[in-house]
Amino acid sequence: MADKQRQADELHVIILAAGQGTRMRTTLPKVLQPLAGKPMIRHLLETVQQLSPKQIHLVHGHGSEQLQAALSDVQLNWVLQDQQRGTGHAVSQAMPAIPAQASVLVLMADHPLVPLALLETMLDNSSDTVLVTMELSAPHGYGRILRDRQGQFTAIIEQADASIEQQQIVEVNSGIYLFPAAALRRWLTRLSSDNAAAENYLTDVLAMAIADGMAVSTLQWPQADCLQGANTQAQLAQLERLYQQQQVQLLLQAGVRIADPQRLDIRGQVDAGLDVFIDVNVVLSGHCQLGDKVSIGPGCVLHDCQLGSGTQVLAHSVLEDVRCGERCMIGPFAHCRPGTRLANEVKIGNFVETKNAVIGAHSKASHLSYLGDAQLGERVNIGAGTITCNFDGVSKWITRIADDVFIGSDTQLIAPVSIGAGAFIGAGSTISHDAPAGQLTLSRSKQTTLQDWRAPAQRVSSTDQHTAESKAATASTGARRKVEPDNKEQN
Repeated sequence: MADKQRQADELHVIILAAGQGTRMRTTLPKVLQPLAGKPMIRHLLETVQQLSPKQIHLVHGHGSEQLQAALSDVQLNWVLQDQQRGTGHAVSQAMPAIPAQASVLVLMADHPLVPLALLETMLDNSSDTVLVTMELSAPHGYGRILRDRQGQFTAIIEQADASIEQQQIVEVNSGIYLFPAAALRRWLTRLSSDNAAAENYLTDVLAMAIADGMAVSTLQWPQADCLQGANTQAQLAQLERLYQQQQVQLLLQAGVRIADPQRLDIRGQVDAGLDVFIDVNVVLSGHCQLGDKVSIGPGCVLHDCQLGSGTQVLAHSVLEDVRCGERCMIGPFAHCRPGTRLANEVKIGNFVETKNAVIGAHSKASHLSYLGDAQLGERVNIGAGTITCNFDGVSKWITRIADDVFIGSDTQLIAPVSIGAGAFIGAGSTISHDAPAGQLTLSRSKQTTLQDWRAPAQRVSSTDQHTAESKAATASTGARRKVEPDNKEQN
Protein backbone atom coordinates (compact mmCIF):
# COMPACT_ATOMS: atom_id res chain seq x y z
CA MET A 1 0.00 0.00 0.00
CA ALA A 2 2.93 2.32 0.73
CA ASP A 3 4.28 1.80 -2.79
CA LYS A 4 0.88 2.57 -4.25
CA GLN A 5 0.57 5.77 -2.24
CA ARG A 6 4.08 6.86 -3.23
CA GLN A 7 3.37 6.27 -6.91
CA ALA A 8 -0.05 7.92 -6.81
CA ASP A 9 1.43 11.03 -5.18
CA GLU A 10 4.08 11.24 -7.90
CA LEU A 11 2.05 9.83 -10.75
CA HIS A 12 2.15 11.44 -14.17
CA VAL A 13 -0.02 10.08 -16.97
CA ILE A 14 0.86 10.31 -20.66
CA ILE A 15 -2.00 9.72 -23.09
CA LEU A 16 -1.05 9.26 -26.74
CA ALA A 17 -3.61 10.93 -29.00
CA ALA A 18 -1.62 12.15 -32.01
CA GLY A 19 -2.69 9.49 -34.51
CA GLN A 20 -4.68 10.48 -37.58
CA GLY A 21 -7.00 7.50 -37.63
CA THR A 22 -7.40 7.33 -41.38
CA ARG A 23 -9.18 3.98 -41.20
CA MET A 24 -12.10 5.67 -39.47
CA ARG A 25 -12.80 7.48 -42.76
CA THR A 26 -14.06 10.65 -41.11
CA THR A 27 -13.04 14.29 -40.73
CA LEU A 28 -13.33 13.97 -36.95
CA PRO A 29 -10.13 13.00 -35.07
CA LYS A 30 -10.25 9.34 -34.12
CA VAL A 31 -10.25 9.89 -30.37
CA LEU A 32 -13.25 12.24 -30.66
CA GLN A 33 -15.39 9.55 -32.22
CA PRO A 34 -18.46 9.12 -29.97
CA LEU A 35 -18.83 6.16 -27.66
CA ALA A 36 -22.09 6.07 -25.70
CA GLY A 37 -22.77 9.69 -26.62
CA LYS A 38 -19.41 11.26 -25.75
CA PRO A 39 -15.90 11.25 -27.27
CA MET A 40 -14.08 8.03 -26.56
CA ILE A 41 -11.11 9.88 -25.05
CA ARG A 42 -13.39 11.30 -22.35
CA HIS A 43 -14.12 7.79 -21.09
CA LEU A 44 -10.40 7.22 -20.58
CA LEU A 45 -9.84 10.66 -19.03
CA GLU A 46 -12.65 10.14 -16.53
CA THR A 47 -11.06 6.84 -15.48
CA VAL A 48 -7.58 8.33 -15.15
CA GLN A 49 -8.82 11.29 -13.12
CA GLN A 50 -9.98 8.88 -10.42
CA LEU A 51 -6.30 8.08 -9.78
CA SER A 52 -5.71 11.75 -8.82
CA PRO A 53 -2.45 12.04 -10.79
CA LYS A 54 -0.17 15.03 -10.47
CA GLN A 55 -0.54 15.78 -14.16
CA ILE A 56 -2.10 14.34 -17.30
CA HIS A 57 -0.04 14.97 -20.44
CA LEU A 58 -1.94 14.64 -23.72
CA VAL A 59 0.25 14.13 -26.75
CA HIS A 60 -1.65 15.46 -29.76
CA GLY A 61 -1.02 16.01 -33.45
CA HIS A 62 -3.70 15.46 -36.09
CA GLY A 63 -6.84 17.53 -35.47
CA SER A 64 -5.29 19.46 -32.61
CA GLU A 65 -7.71 22.38 -32.79
CA GLN A 66 -10.76 20.12 -32.69
CA LEU A 67 -9.28 18.09 -29.85
CA GLN A 68 -8.42 21.11 -27.71
CA ALA A 69 -11.86 22.63 -28.29
CA ALA A 70 -13.58 19.40 -27.28
CA LEU A 71 -11.50 19.06 -24.09
CA SER A 72 -11.25 22.73 -23.11
CA ASP A 73 -12.82 21.99 -19.71
CA VAL A 74 -10.20 19.37 -18.77
CA GLN A 75 -6.97 20.29 -16.98
CA LEU A 76 -4.28 18.90 -19.28
CA ASN A 77 -0.69 19.54 -20.30
CA TRP A 78 -0.95 19.73 -24.09
CA VAL A 79 2.10 18.23 -25.80
CA LEU A 80 2.41 18.64 -29.57
CA GLN A 81 3.96 15.83 -31.63
CA ASP A 82 4.37 17.66 -34.92
CA GLN A 83 6.02 14.67 -36.63
CA GLN A 84 4.56 11.18 -36.35
CA ARG A 85 7.71 9.17 -35.59
CA GLY A 86 6.31 6.40 -33.44
CA THR A 87 5.13 5.81 -29.89
CA GLY A 88 8.60 6.19 -28.40
CA HIS A 89 8.99 9.61 -30.01
CA ALA A 90 5.50 10.59 -28.79
CA VAL A 91 6.31 9.74 -25.17
CA SER A 92 9.64 11.56 -25.36
CA GLN A 93 7.83 14.80 -26.23
CA ALA A 94 6.10 14.78 -22.83
CA MET A 95 9.11 13.83 -20.70
CA PRO A 96 10.58 17.36 -20.22
CA ALA A 97 7.57 18.25 -18.06
CA ILE A 98 7.88 15.16 -15.85
CA PRO A 99 10.21 15.13 -12.80
CA ALA A 100 12.79 12.35 -12.42
CA GLN A 101 11.23 10.92 -9.27
CA ALA A 102 7.81 10.41 -10.86
CA SER A 103 6.11 7.25 -12.02
CA VAL A 104 4.83 7.44 -15.60
CA LEU A 105 1.65 5.70 -16.69
CA VAL A 106 1.36 5.50 -20.49
CA LEU A 107 -2.02 4.93 -22.17
CA MET A 108 -3.47 5.02 -25.66
CA ALA A 109 -6.29 7.53 -26.23
CA ASP A 110 -8.22 5.18 -28.50
CA HIS A 111 -8.58 2.58 -25.72
CA PRO A 112 -11.61 4.08 -23.94
CA LEU A 113 -12.72 1.18 -21.74
CA VAL A 114 -9.58 0.53 -19.70
CA PRO A 115 -10.93 -0.41 -16.24
CA LEU A 116 -9.96 1.56 -13.16
CA ALA A 117 -9.31 -1.70 -11.30
CA LEU A 118 -6.54 -2.55 -13.76
CA LEU A 119 -4.76 0.78 -13.28
CA GLU A 120 -5.03 0.48 -9.50
CA THR A 121 -3.56 -3.03 -9.68
CA MET A 122 -0.64 -1.66 -11.68
CA LEU A 123 0.05 0.97 -9.02
CA ASP A 124 -0.03 -1.76 -6.38
CA ASN A 125 2.66 -3.72 -8.22
CA SER A 126 6.04 -3.67 -6.50
CA SER A 127 8.01 -3.49 -9.75
CA ASP A 128 9.06 -0.13 -11.13
CA THR A 129 8.17 -1.19 -14.66
CA VAL A 130 4.84 -2.89 -15.40
CA LEU A 131 3.46 -4.05 -18.73
CA VAL A 132 -0.17 -5.12 -19.22
CA THR A 133 -0.72 -8.05 -21.58
CA MET A 134 -3.75 -9.93 -22.85
CA GLU A 135 -4.54 -13.03 -24.87
CA LEU A 136 -6.36 -12.75 -28.19
CA SER A 137 -7.56 -15.57 -30.41
CA ALA A 138 -6.95 -13.29 -33.42
CA PRO A 139 -3.87 -11.23 -32.48
CA HIS A 140 -3.13 -9.76 -35.90
CA GLY A 141 -1.73 -6.25 -35.67
CA TYR A 142 -0.64 -6.47 -32.03
CA GLY A 143 2.91 -6.72 -30.68
CA ARG A 144 3.66 -10.25 -29.43
CA ILE A 145 5.00 -10.97 -25.95
CA LEU A 146 8.27 -12.91 -26.02
CA ARG A 147 9.27 -15.07 -23.06
CA ASP A 148 12.21 -17.32 -22.26
CA ARG A 149 11.98 -21.01 -21.43
CA GLN A 150 11.24 -20.17 -17.81
CA GLY A 151 8.33 -18.02 -18.87
CA GLN A 152 10.01 -14.76 -18.01
CA PHE A 153 9.28 -11.74 -20.18
CA THR A 154 12.14 -10.82 -22.53
CA ALA A 155 10.78 -8.42 -25.18
CA ILE A 156 7.92 -7.31 -27.44
CA ILE A 157 8.10 -7.94 -31.16
CA GLU A 158 5.83 -5.90 -33.40
CA GLN A 159 3.63 -7.60 -36.00
CA ALA A 160 5.60 -6.22 -38.94
CA ASP A 161 8.91 -7.46 -37.51
CA ALA A 162 7.72 -10.83 -36.18
CA SER A 163 8.64 -14.15 -37.74
CA ILE A 164 5.98 -16.62 -38.84
CA GLU A 165 6.54 -18.56 -35.63
CA GLN A 166 6.30 -15.44 -33.45
CA GLN A 167 3.07 -14.42 -35.15
CA GLN A 168 1.45 -17.55 -33.73
CA ILE A 169 1.83 -16.16 -30.19
CA VAL A 170 -1.55 -15.16 -28.72
CA GLU A 171 -0.28 -13.15 -25.73
CA VAL A 172 -0.01 -9.56 -26.94
CA ASN A 173 0.85 -6.08 -25.75
CA SER A 174 -2.09 -3.97 -24.57
CA GLY A 175 -0.24 -0.66 -24.91
CA ILE A 176 -0.51 0.10 -21.18
CA TYR A 177 2.77 0.69 -19.28
CA LEU A 178 4.09 1.98 -15.97
CA PHE A 179 7.71 3.27 -15.91
CA PRO A 180 10.06 5.09 -13.53
CA ALA A 181 10.55 8.52 -15.09
CA ALA A 182 14.34 8.80 -14.75
CA ALA A 183 14.99 5.42 -16.37
CA LEU A 184 12.38 5.99 -19.06
CA ARG A 185 14.03 9.26 -20.08
CA ARG A 186 17.36 7.45 -20.42
CA TRP A 187 15.91 4.58 -22.45
CA LEU A 188 14.06 6.88 -24.84
CA THR A 189 17.33 8.54 -25.90
CA ARG A 190 18.64 5.12 -26.99
CA LEU A 191 15.71 4.22 -29.26
CA SER A 192 16.36 3.40 -32.90
CA SER A 193 14.08 3.54 -35.94
CA ASP A 194 15.82 0.53 -37.51
CA ASN A 195 12.66 -1.53 -37.98
CA ALA A 196 10.01 -2.29 -40.60
CA ALA A 197 8.01 0.86 -39.79
CA ALA A 198 11.07 3.13 -39.48
CA GLU A 199 9.66 4.41 -36.16
CA ASN A 200 10.80 4.69 -32.56
CA TYR A 201 8.92 1.93 -30.77
CA LEU A 202 8.13 2.53 -27.11
CA THR A 203 8.06 -1.26 -26.71
CA ASP A 204 11.83 -1.42 -27.24
CA VAL A 205 12.50 0.25 -23.87
CA LEU A 206 11.26 -2.88 -22.10
CA ALA A 207 14.13 -4.94 -23.47
CA MET A 208 16.45 -2.10 -22.40
CA ALA A 209 15.03 -2.28 -18.88
CA ILE A 210 15.81 -6.00 -18.69
CA ALA A 211 19.28 -5.41 -20.08
CA ASP A 212 19.84 -2.82 -17.35
CA GLY A 213 18.88 -5.42 -14.72
CA MET A 214 15.58 -3.77 -13.77
CA ALA A 215 12.56 -5.86 -12.86
CA VAL A 216 9.77 -5.83 -15.45
CA SER A 217 6.44 -7.29 -14.37
CA THR A 218 3.78 -8.41 -16.81
CA LEU A 219 0.18 -8.18 -15.71
CA GLN A 220 -2.11 -10.31 -17.88
CA TRP A 221 -5.63 -8.93 -17.66
CA PRO A 222 -8.33 -11.57 -18.22
CA GLN A 223 -10.95 -9.22 -19.77
CA ALA A 224 -9.10 -8.59 -23.01
CA ASP A 225 -12.10 -7.08 -24.78
CA CYS A 226 -12.05 -3.94 -22.62
CA LEU A 227 -8.36 -3.31 -23.41
CA GLN A 228 -8.73 -3.19 -27.15
CA GLY A 229 -8.68 -0.02 -29.22
CA ALA A 230 -10.78 1.33 -32.06
CA ASN A 231 -9.07 1.97 -35.38
CA THR A 232 -12.15 1.42 -37.56
CA GLN A 233 -15.85 2.14 -37.30
CA ALA A 234 -16.44 -1.61 -36.96
CA GLN A 235 -14.12 -1.82 -33.95
CA LEU A 236 -15.75 1.25 -32.44
CA ALA A 237 -19.16 -0.40 -32.82
CA GLN A 238 -17.84 -3.46 -30.98
CA LEU A 239 -16.66 -1.26 -28.11
CA GLU A 240 -20.07 0.44 -28.06
CA ARG A 241 -21.78 -2.93 -27.62
CA LEU A 242 -19.31 -3.91 -24.91
CA TYR A 243 -19.91 -0.67 -23.04
CA GLN A 244 -23.68 -1.08 -23.30
CA GLN A 245 -23.45 -4.62 -22.00
CA GLN A 246 -21.44 -3.40 -19.01
CA GLN A 247 -23.96 -0.67 -18.20
CA VAL A 248 -26.97 -2.97 -18.60
CA GLN A 249 -25.37 -5.54 -16.30
CA LEU A 250 -25.03 -2.88 -13.60
CA LEU A 251 -28.75 -2.08 -13.90
CA LEU A 252 -29.71 -5.74 -13.81
CA GLN A 253 -27.61 -6.23 -10.68
CA ALA A 254 -29.44 -3.26 -9.13
CA GLY A 255 -32.77 -5.04 -9.71
CA VAL A 256 -34.00 -3.23 -12.82
CA ARG A 257 -36.15 -5.40 -15.09
CA ILE A 258 -35.06 -4.97 -18.70
CA ALA A 259 -37.15 -6.48 -21.47
CA ASP A 260 -34.16 -7.14 -23.73
CA PRO A 261 -30.62 -6.26 -22.57
CA GLN A 262 -29.49 -6.10 -26.20
CA ARG A 263 -31.94 -3.31 -26.98
CA LEU A 264 -31.19 -0.69 -24.35
CA ASP A 265 -28.64 2.11 -24.84
CA ILE A 266 -27.24 4.04 -21.90
CA ARG A 267 -25.32 7.21 -22.74
CA GLY A 268 -24.75 8.64 -19.31
CA GLN A 269 -25.66 7.77 -15.72
CA VAL A 270 -28.82 5.96 -14.64
CA ASP A 271 -29.98 5.74 -11.02
CA ALA A 272 -32.93 3.42 -10.55
CA GLY A 273 -35.15 2.52 -7.61
CA LEU A 274 -36.94 -0.74 -6.96
CA ASP A 275 -39.16 -2.55 -9.47
CA VAL A 276 -38.21 -0.32 -12.40
CA PHE A 277 -39.09 -1.70 -15.84
CA ILE A 278 -37.46 -0.66 -19.14
CA ASP A 279 -38.91 -1.93 -22.41
CA VAL A 280 -37.09 -2.42 -25.73
CA ASN A 281 -35.29 0.19 -27.86
CA VAL A 282 -35.01 2.75 -25.07
CA VAL A 283 -32.20 5.35 -25.01
CA LEU A 284 -31.21 6.94 -21.67
CA SER A 285 -28.69 9.78 -21.79
CA GLY A 286 -27.33 12.43 -19.46
CA HIS A 287 -28.28 11.74 -15.85
CA CYS A 288 -31.58 9.91 -15.50
CA GLN A 289 -33.09 9.18 -12.09
CA LEU A 290 -35.93 6.67 -12.06
CA GLY A 291 -37.96 6.27 -8.89
CA ASP A 292 -39.50 3.06 -7.59
CA LYS A 293 -41.89 1.29 -9.98
CA VAL A 294 -41.17 3.63 -12.89
CA SER A 295 -42.01 2.06 -16.24
CA ILE A 296 -40.44 3.13 -19.53
CA GLY A 297 -42.25 1.96 -22.66
CA PRO A 298 -40.73 0.84 -25.96
CA GLY A 299 -38.92 3.30 -28.19
CA CYS A 300 -38.64 6.07 -25.58
CA VAL A 301 -35.76 8.56 -25.39
CA LEU A 302 -34.96 10.22 -22.04
CA HIS A 303 -32.25 12.80 -21.36
CA ASP A 304 -31.51 14.29 -17.92
CA CYS A 305 -34.84 13.29 -16.41
CA GLN A 306 -36.06 12.73 -12.85
CA LEU A 307 -39.19 10.60 -12.68
CA GLY A 308 -41.10 10.09 -9.45
CA SER A 309 -42.21 6.68 -8.23
CA GLY A 310 -44.98 4.97 -10.14
CA THR A 311 -44.60 7.17 -13.22
CA GLN A 312 -45.27 5.57 -16.59
CA VAL A 313 -43.70 6.77 -19.81
CA LEU A 314 -45.62 5.14 -22.65
CA ALA A 315 -44.33 4.13 -26.06
CA HIS A 316 -42.28 6.40 -28.32
CA SER A 317 -42.17 9.41 -26.03
CA VAL A 318 -39.24 11.85 -25.92
CA LEU A 319 -38.36 13.56 -22.62
CA GLU A 320 -35.59 16.08 -22.01
CA ASP A 321 -34.87 17.83 -18.73
CA VAL A 322 -38.16 16.65 -17.22
CA ARG A 323 -38.88 16.61 -13.48
CA CYS A 324 -42.07 14.90 -12.46
CA GLY A 325 -43.74 13.78 -9.29
CA GLU A 326 -45.31 10.45 -8.47
CA ARG A 327 -47.70 8.39 -10.59
CA CYS A 328 -47.58 10.60 -13.67
CA MET A 329 -48.54 9.20 -17.05
CA ILE A 330 -46.69 10.48 -20.12
CA GLY A 331 -47.40 9.40 -23.69
CA PRO A 332 -47.62 7.57 -25.92
CA PHE A 333 -45.96 9.82 -28.51
CA ALA A 334 -45.50 12.69 -26.06
CA HIS A 335 -42.71 15.25 -26.37
CA CYS A 336 -41.70 16.87 -23.10
CA ARG A 337 -39.01 19.44 -23.75
CA PRO A 338 -36.64 21.21 -21.32
CA GLY A 339 -38.24 22.94 -18.39
CA THR A 340 -41.20 20.58 -18.08
CA ARG A 341 -42.13 20.21 -14.41
CA LEU A 342 -45.00 17.92 -13.45
CA ALA A 343 -46.53 17.52 -9.98
CA ASN A 344 -48.10 14.26 -8.80
CA GLU A 345 -50.54 12.35 -11.02
CA VAL A 346 -50.29 14.57 -14.06
CA LYS A 347 -51.25 13.15 -17.44
CA ILE A 348 -49.51 14.20 -20.64
CA GLY A 349 -51.17 12.23 -23.42
CA ASN A 350 -50.49 11.28 -27.00
CA PHE A 351 -49.11 13.94 -29.33
CA VAL A 352 -48.85 16.52 -26.54
CA GLU A 353 -45.80 18.78 -26.46
CA THR A 354 -44.63 20.73 -23.43
CA LYS A 355 -41.81 23.22 -22.91
CA ASN A 356 -41.07 25.37 -19.87
CA ALA A 357 -44.40 24.15 -18.52
CA VAL A 358 -45.13 23.82 -14.81
CA ILE A 359 -48.21 21.66 -14.33
CA GLY A 360 -49.99 21.12 -11.03
CA ALA A 361 -51.22 17.89 -9.48
CA HIS A 362 -54.03 15.92 -11.15
CA SER A 363 -54.00 18.12 -14.25
CA LYS A 364 -54.16 16.57 -17.67
CA ALA A 365 -53.60 17.30 -21.33
CA SER A 366 -54.74 14.10 -22.93
CA HIS A 367 -54.05 14.66 -26.62
CA LEU A 368 -52.93 16.90 -29.46
CA SER A 369 -51.92 19.99 -27.48
CA TYR A 370 -48.97 22.36 -27.06
CA LEU A 371 -48.17 23.89 -23.67
CA GLY A 372 -45.19 26.23 -23.89
CA ASP A 373 -44.14 28.77 -21.25
CA ALA A 374 -47.22 27.82 -19.25
CA GLN A 375 -48.04 27.60 -15.57
CA LEU A 376 -50.98 25.36 -14.74
CA GLY A 377 -52.58 24.86 -11.37
CA GLU A 378 -54.15 21.69 -10.02
CA ARG A 379 -56.97 19.69 -11.62
CA VAL A 380 -56.77 21.58 -14.91
CA ASN A 381 -58.24 19.93 -17.99
CA ILE A 382 -56.70 20.82 -21.34
CA GLY A 383 -58.95 19.87 -24.26
CA ALA A 384 -57.68 18.34 -27.49
CA GLY A 385 -56.08 20.75 -29.93
CA THR A 386 -55.37 23.46 -27.34
CA ILE A 387 -52.23 25.54 -27.75
CA THR A 388 -50.55 28.32 -25.84
CA CYS A 389 -49.42 31.00 -28.29
CA ASN A 390 -46.31 31.98 -26.37
CA PHE A 391 -44.08 33.61 -29.01
CA ASP A 392 -44.83 36.90 -30.75
CA GLY A 393 -41.83 36.71 -33.06
CA VAL A 394 -39.56 38.54 -30.65
CA SER A 395 -40.30 37.50 -27.05
CA LYS A 396 -41.72 34.56 -25.14
CA TRP A 397 -44.76 35.18 -22.89
CA ILE A 398 -46.36 33.25 -20.04
CA THR A 399 -49.80 31.67 -19.94
CA ARG A 400 -51.15 31.27 -16.39
CA ILE A 401 -54.01 28.87 -15.70
CA ALA A 402 -55.32 28.62 -12.15
CA ASP A 403 -56.76 25.58 -10.34
CA ASP A 404 -59.83 23.71 -11.59
CA VAL A 405 -59.91 25.33 -15.02
CA PHE A 406 -61.54 23.56 -17.95
CA ILE A 407 -60.15 24.47 -21.37
CA GLY A 408 -62.35 23.33 -24.23
CA SER A 409 -60.99 21.67 -27.33
CA ASP A 410 -59.29 23.62 -30.13
CA THR A 411 -58.58 26.68 -27.99
CA GLN A 412 -55.80 29.19 -28.58
CA LEU A 413 -54.50 31.01 -25.51
CA ILE A 414 -52.59 34.08 -26.69
CA ALA A 415 -50.00 34.96 -24.06
CA PRO A 416 -49.56 36.87 -21.91
CA VAL A 417 -52.90 35.77 -20.53
CA SER A 418 -54.33 34.47 -17.26
CA ILE A 419 -57.28 32.15 -16.71
CA GLY A 420 -58.92 32.47 -13.29
CA ALA A 421 -59.66 29.58 -10.94
CA GLY A 422 -62.62 27.42 -11.89
CA ALA A 423 -63.08 29.14 -15.26
CA PHE A 424 -64.50 27.39 -18.30
CA ILE A 425 -63.21 28.21 -21.78
CA GLY A 426 -65.58 27.23 -24.57
CA ALA A 427 -64.33 24.99 -27.35
CA GLY A 428 -62.95 26.69 -30.43
CA SER A 429 -62.12 29.92 -28.62
CA THR A 430 -59.27 32.33 -29.17
CA ILE A 431 -58.53 33.92 -25.80
CA SER A 432 -56.40 37.06 -25.94
CA HIS A 433 -57.54 38.69 -22.69
CA ASP A 434 -57.66 37.43 -19.13
CA ALA A 435 -60.63 35.19 -18.34
CA PRO A 436 -62.35 35.69 -14.96
CA ALA A 437 -62.58 32.97 -12.33
CA GLY A 438 -65.66 30.76 -12.22
CA GLN A 439 -67.13 32.07 -15.48
CA LEU A 440 -67.61 30.69 -18.98
CA THR A 441 -65.53 32.59 -21.51
CA LEU A 442 -65.66 31.90 -25.21
CA SER A 443 -64.82 33.56 -28.47
CA ARG A 444 -66.62 32.41 -31.60
CA SER A 445 -67.85 33.95 -34.82
CA LYS A 446 -71.55 33.46 -35.66
CA GLN A 447 -72.25 30.21 -37.47
CA THR A 448 -73.86 30.88 -40.87
CA THR A 449 -75.35 28.64 -43.55
CA LEU A 450 -75.61 30.06 -47.09
CA GLN A 451 -78.83 28.70 -48.55
CA ASP A 452 -78.07 29.43 -52.22
CA TRP A 453 -74.51 28.14 -52.15
CA ARG A 454 -73.53 25.66 -54.84
CA ALA A 455 -70.38 23.59 -55.09
CA PRO A 456 -67.95 24.80 -57.78
CA ALA A 457 -67.79 22.80 -60.99
CA GLN A 458 -65.23 20.06 -60.96
CA ARG A 459 -62.10 20.99 -62.82
CA VAL A 460 -61.16 18.49 -65.54
CA SER A 461 -58.33 18.24 -68.03
CA SER A 462 -58.82 19.07 -71.72
CA THR A 463 -58.71 15.36 -72.57
CA ASP A 464 -61.31 14.55 -69.96
CA GLN A 465 -63.40 17.51 -71.15
CA HIS A 466 -63.33 16.23 -74.76
CA THR A 467 -64.30 12.74 -73.59
CA ALA A 468 -67.12 14.12 -71.51
CA GLU A 469 -68.42 16.26 -74.41
CA SER A 470 -68.36 13.26 -76.78
CA LYS A 471 -70.29 11.14 -74.31
CA ALA A 472 -72.81 13.93 -73.86
CA ALA A 473 -73.30 14.32 -77.64
CA THR A 474 -73.82 10.58 -78.07
CA ALA A 475 -76.28 10.47 -75.23
CA SER A 476 -78.16 13.46 -76.67
CA THR A 477 -78.43 11.86 -80.15
CA GLY A 478 -79.69 8.62 -78.69
CA ALA A 479 -82.23 10.46 -76.64
CA ARG A 480 -83.61 12.30 -79.70
CA ARG A 481 -83.91 9.06 -81.62
CA LYS A 482 -85.96 7.59 -78.82
CA VAL A 483 -88.33 10.51 -78.39
CA GLU A 484 -88.88 11.53 -82.04
CA PRO A 485 -91.67 8.94 -82.72
CA ASP A 486 -93.66 10.31 -79.81
CA ASN A 487 -92.86 13.98 -80.63
CA LYS A 488 -91.86 14.52 -76.96
CA GLU A 489 -89.32 17.07 -75.87
CA GLN A 490 -86.69 16.33 -73.27
CA ASN A 491 -85.66 19.14 -70.95
